[in-house]
Amino acid sequence: MNNITATGRRKTAVAQVRMLPGTGKVLVNKSPIEEYFPVEFNRREALRPLETVSLEGKFDLHIKATGGGKSGQAGAIRLGVARALVDFDGELRPQLRTAGFLTRDPRMVERKKYGQKKARKRFQFSKR
Repeated sequence: MNNITATGRRKTAVAQVRMLPGTGKVLVNKSPIEEYFPVEFNRREALRPLETVSLEGKFDLHIKATGGGKSGQAGAIRLGVARALVDFDGELRPQLRTAGFLTRDPRMVERKKYGQKKARKRFQFSKR
């Protein structure tokens, strides 16, 4: 097994995950994950698929994340890592599927409508 590549998406974020056999080093945009995601929740969210199948520390991950914000990128990485794990071993699929890691979250930001302040918020109504 050389390296496995997979793509994950969430909102407008895209993450390209390269998984290599190794010691558990995770680089996001060429910097350690601790630097890139200072918030603990985002780090854990991104690496939860590895935790679920108890393979943390077995792979080095090289991730390129673009677009969106940190939270969206963490979600994109999560999907990318889960897909890479399925490519590595198809037997892990049911476990990752039941945990909900293989489902692409379809929720997107609703567009702003004309004559309104935001997508749903309206300008203040005045009767007189």
